[in-house]
Amino acid sequence: MSPSVRRALLAAATAPIAGSILAGPSAFAADKAVPRATATELDPAEQKIADNLNTRTVDARLGSTLSGVVIDAESDKVVWGHDATTALMPASNTKLATSTAALTVLGPDHRFTTKVVYGDGTLTLVGGGDRTLTTGDLQALAKTAVAGLKSAGLTSVKVKVDDSLFPEPTLANGWNSGYYPDEVAPVRALVVDGHAVMDTSLDAGHVFAGLLTQQGVTVTGDVTHGVAGPGDVPVAQHRSGKLSGIVEHMLKVSDNNIAETLLRMTALGAGRQATFDNGAAVVRDVLSRRYGVSLENFEMYDGSGLSRATRIPARTLADILDLTTDPRYGHTLRYIAEGLPVAGEAGATLGPEWGRFDTADSKCAVGKVSAKTGTLTGAIALSGMTKAQDGRLKIFSFVENGSTANPGDIKDALDGLAATVNGCWA
Repeated sequence: MSPSVRRALLAAATAPIAGSILAGPSAFAADKAVPRATATELDPAEQKIADNLNTRTVDARLGSTLSGVVIDAESDKVVWGHDATTALMPASNTKLATSTAALTVLGPDHRFTTKVVYGDGTLTLVGGGDRTLTTGDLQALAKTAVAGLKSAGLTSVKVKVDDSLFPEPTLANGWNSGYYPDEVAPVRALVVDGHAVMDTSLDAGHVFAGLLTQQGVTVTGDVTHGVAGPGDVPVAQHRSGKLSGIVEHMLKVSDNNIAETLLRMTALGAGRQATFDNGAAVVRDVLSRRYGVSLENFEMYDGSGLSRATRIPARTLADILDLTTDPRYGHTLRYIAEGLPVAGEAGATLGPEWGRFDTADSKCAVGKVSAKTGTLTGAIALSGMTKAQDGRLKIFSFVENGSTANPGDIKDALDGLAATVNGCWA
């Protein structure tokens, strides 16, 4: 590459490329486990919750395999429990663990960077784990890249995509073949508009190539996979929104693809290779070493909860949510609580379009319960929080496995349990 071409391309870049995709606070390694309170005496309002739950969990819709717990957020007192440490398939409640680790390791202000570099007649689109990248973002990258090419007197290029940030495997242990690409795409570091395709990187590369063509640059040959060279010149970059907002959105709509990307990026942020296994190992380290959460019977194989091999007890899920209410961790973890769907909230997974909190028993809790949903064949979960009749915040988790009832009926039963914790269904 001639010096003049290099200078022209460098001048076209809109901002300096970040020194490392891993930039951001990583606080968990230095802290010690947090001791938990063990108070057990119930006040009359709590006793009523416990008595009602004892009655209402004996429900044919819930089957015979239920792990459940209710905790007082301020005292960490267990108000009620049923097989609370029994590990079951938690489905998308796994995203609570993924979010906790991502926010802790990367930090709420972390942003993901997608880059374009030039070398040897080729523009390379380099994925940085941004699952929120849009065609509009690629258009801006293309515009900047084209300006640099034209300044250097270049009118044609090849295009390749570099998604080497995430090594194989792209599919997790415990995923059914029917999951992908619609429920979750094979996990790669580059995607545009959340397209549900088997190779999201090549798909993004084709979109990018088309945008270059629209702006007068000829793209020669096919878009291919490759790795950016050490001497390639940075010509454009895009930075995502803050991780805090990404986590909130991911929890509201239960986005499996974002969750899997966050698991990989969390592994990188902790200095490990971006694999499923490493991501799950970092989640365990964060929960146990940083926050003192018991991981008895905890098994995790992906970030989204689609894995049918994952097992997490209700008590662990409740303890994770309990952390979000602790003032010591509020700056980092409050986005999890803020991202929980609210009963009756349209556009989220507890909205009326999903038939949630619309029965005679549960509709009284609309607007009063915030909770993460979870649904797989044979596994339905609901973990969240609500202010009970005693005015105190209660954390709850209910995980059901194996019921043969209609899934909608199971969800109605769980919604009723959440309304019981709130106390509006007395």
